Amino acid sequence: MEPATSSGGLISDIKSFAAGHGGAKAVIEYVGRRGARIVLVGEDGTWSDQFADGTDIARQACEKAGVEVENEWERELIEQMRPSNDLWRSMSRRQLSR
Repeated sequence: MEPATSSGGLISDIKSFAAGHGGAKAVIEYVGRRGARIVLVGEDGTWSDQFADGTDIARQACEKAGVEVENEWERELIEQMRPSNDLWRSMSRRQLSR
């Protein structure tokens, strides 16, 4: 996914995800020059991600969208996530390299 070109579009996407999944929580991850990854976890276990140009922009977008930002991956949040079958299939094709 490409970084968000407008914070309005990013806020709208976050709001839309939260509304479609009974609410959501977010974890923001710094990804270098690319900016920040916002991992959204819906109350129903569905998850998605968005990209922002920086962690500050990501936090502001989540705040304006009314989505709580977790400071780190908590066990309860991880257990809530329900990966799709497509994700499991894509993960099974990947090989870890050292």
